[in-house]
Amino acid sequence: MGRREEVLDAAIEVVGTRGLRGLTHRAVDGAAGVPAGTTSNHFRSRAALVRGIVDRMVEQDLAFWEGFDGGVDLPVDEVTERLVDYVRWSVGPGRVRGVARLNLFAAAAVDPELQEPLRRGRAAVEAVGMAIGASLGLDGAASALVMDATDAVVIRQLALPAEDFDPQPPLARLIASLRA
Repeated sequence: MGRREEVLDAAIEVVGTRGLRGLTHRAVDGAAGVPAGTTSNHFRSRAALVRGIVDRMVEQDLAFWEGFDGGVDLPVDEVTERLVDYVRWSVGPGRVRGVARLNLFAAAAVDPELQEPLRRGRAAVEAVGMAIGASLGLDGAASALVMDATDAVVIRQLALPAEDFDPQPPLARLIASLRA
């Protein structure tokens, strides 16, 4: 991993632990453990840093789904389990990243400048989701519903954690009902 990715991962941590108000070049330098000025060398403005964060998160999301490109009929159980793994990771070990994503989307509701990079990033992830859905026999609307439901499950669990949380049964039921 290069210095740029190291800085972006630290920036994601800052947004996930301190919110967007806490996102400064200095805060990212500190979180990354790099010399002062390193973040601003890579990202001259806060807007450039936010775009970099979104791009890094999209890159990581796409890497997670690598191999599930929808090229052939994928076993529904395998895709469902991968989706469940994504949810569990997003609210468990990847919680800070999940909160960062939630913070970015919430901020975009009142800051139109954040909408463009998020829209672009979301389109890249949705393209993969649509291909995977198509391989399961889902049309575009059904694939979008699965993605939106997955986001909703993650958001709810991040904001209001339930001890007995298990995303597998509802996601499996949703996919099965949409395939019927």
